[in-house]
Amino acid sequence: MTTAFTRDDIEISTRAADQFTRLYYSTYDSPTRADDLPKFYRATSTLTWNGSPSQGVEGVKKLIQEMPSTKHEVQSYDCHPIPGSRPPSLLVTVAGNVTHGKGPDHPTTTPGRSVDGQPRVFFQTFMLVPDPAAPVARAGEVAKYYVDADSMRFVG
Repeated sequence: MTTAFTRDDIEISTRAADQFTRLYYSTYDSPTRADDLPKFYRATSTLTWNGSPSQGVEGVKKLIQEMPSTKHEVQSYDCHPIPGSRPPSLLVTVAGNVTHGKGPDHPTTTPGRSVDGQPRVFFQTFMLVPDPAAPVARAGEVAKYYVDADSMRFVG
């Protein structure tokens, strides 16, 4: 049986995606990201970062610890509620630019072929699932979500 979403369902889902996107990328770019970003995931979560798979909280933490600092600039995002649960799971797609390292204003001494310090276009897709450990959201409230699946790709 397919669930028909109301205009309110769509509006709440869009608010959830907006809140998630802002919080996720500000956390990703923070000095404490190795400790804080894994909190968005669970032991069963999967992450594919530019073709390299990771599993769970520890996999995310290891990946983040091995990468230089980042600065994300989100250009756009979209959200699609997925029928089947209340609140619905959300498919969130994000496009933007990311700079690894200090950025073009602070040249590094890395080899000429390195992309460190250069902005790159990325595309990221998240499957957000309602967190069963969180308090139940009341009507009109945004539910608490965690990242069940995450796939990031450089576009250019």
